[in-house]
Amino acid sequence: MKIPQTIQSLIESFEKLPGIGPKTAQRLTFYLLHVPQHELDRFSEAVKNLKIGTTLCSVCLNVDETDPCSICGDSQRDHSIVCVVEQPLDVLAEQPLDVLALEKNGKYKGIYHVLHGKIDPLNNIGPDEIYVNQLVQRVKGNVISSEARDPQGISPHDVRRNDNTIREIILATNPTMEGEATAMYIAKQLKMQPFDSAQGESEKLKITRIGRGLPIGADLEYADPTTLERAMEGRSEY
Repeated sequence: MKIPQTIQSLIESFEKLPGIGPKTAQRLTFYLLHVPQHELDRFSEAVKNLKIGTTLCSVCLNVDETDPCSICGDSQRDHSIVCVVEQPLDVLAEQPLDVLALEKNGKYKGIYHVLHGKIDPLNNIGPDEIYVNQLVQRVKGNVISSEARDPQGISPHDVRRNDNTIREIILATNPTMEGEATAMYIAKQLKMQPFDSAQGESEKLKITRIGRGLPIGADLEYADPTTLERAMEGRSEY
């Protein structure tokens, strides 16, 4: 029996998602066949609005519903400390996941810069495919034009001038081979730049790496709050 084209199309769409193989794609599709129509409508509406209702923050490149994002727009945050993560979920938890992880911890009070990836030569991902140059320009206080290359294919935004002097960069890329390579590259690029303070004097930028508590090969997304807190407290000069 040939699978109806409508069903086959959805199966193929699911297969394009990371971690979803043919069998899982089939199970998801046939599960949805038994879901009430009103739930399907709500599901499809959520998918439809996923990119329409979100935007990249023009300051830190985090994903949010507003620009600047709720973190960059918070005057209670310490804007002199910037934590560099691979993905937004690292802020909350590498896949705009890194930001989410650290925010759930609740101990970090600085702001972020989201790379949206990591240097990975085996998958043809170099520094130009992630937001490294935007970080350098942000620290320098320059403005990147809207014509600047957007590695993710997301609508380009101007990276706004940051009037707050950035004094420390925390490299919080994941402790994997790719994450370490990315951190080393960023540190090298930042150390090559002549940064000036607001007083016009040369000011050494502090570059640190998250420390103890995170084993090699671990992802921030899966780290518990205590481990993340110790990693932030144990960061060292890089």
